[in-house]
Amino acid sequence: MPQVRERSLRVPAVSAEIVVRFALPEDWPAVAGLLVELGRGVAQGTADDPTHQMQFAGHLRRLEVVSLIAQRADEVVGVLDMEYHQRLGDHRPQARVNDAVVTERVRGEGVGRLLLERAEELARKRGCFRMSLVTAGWREDTHSFYVKGGWDDYGKWFVKSLVDDVAPSGQPLRDDN
Repeated sequence: MPQVRERSLRVPAVSAEIVVRFALPEDWPAVAGLLVELGRGVAQGTADDPTHQMQFAGHLRRLEVVSLIAQRADEVVGVLDMEYHQRLGDHRPQARVNDAVVTERVRGEGVGRLLLERAEELARKRGCFRMSLVTAGWREDTHSFYVKGGWDDYGKWFVKSLVDDVAPSGQPLRDDN
C-alpha cells in the first residue's frame, strides 16, 4: 500500500465529542460505508476491496486533496473530501468539496458544520478565493443546511454519463431486459 505523507498542519479537536482530523488509509471501510449510505453509487463490497483501499491511500497523498474525518469516540460519523484547483480568471485556487457525508443518525448534531468549518479554515490558509460544492437537486434538507451555513445557491449542475453501466448519479444501471 502507498505510504501516506505526514502533514505538518494539525487538525485540532473541534468539540468535546467530535474530533475532526485528516483521513488515513485505514479509514477507507468507514468512508466507503458513508458513501454507500448516501447513495453515491459505491458498491457495498467496496469497503473490503484492496484495490479501492490502495486507490484511497493514493488519493490521500495528492497535494491538492484534503480529506477530513469526523470521529466520535472510535466511530467515523462523517467525511469531507475537498480539492484545490485553479480557475481561469483568478490567480488564487478554488476549493471544491467533492463529497460531504454525515451518517444519518447524527445529522442535525453539528457534525457537518464542524467539517465545513474546518474545510473553510484550510481553504483560507491555502489562499483560496472561494469554495464550491454540488449536491443533488432533490436533497432539500441539505440545501437548507448549506444556505444556513452561508452558502449561496449558485446555479445548476449538468452531468453526462460517459459509460453505459452507471447513471449520472453514480448508481449502477439495471438491465431490465
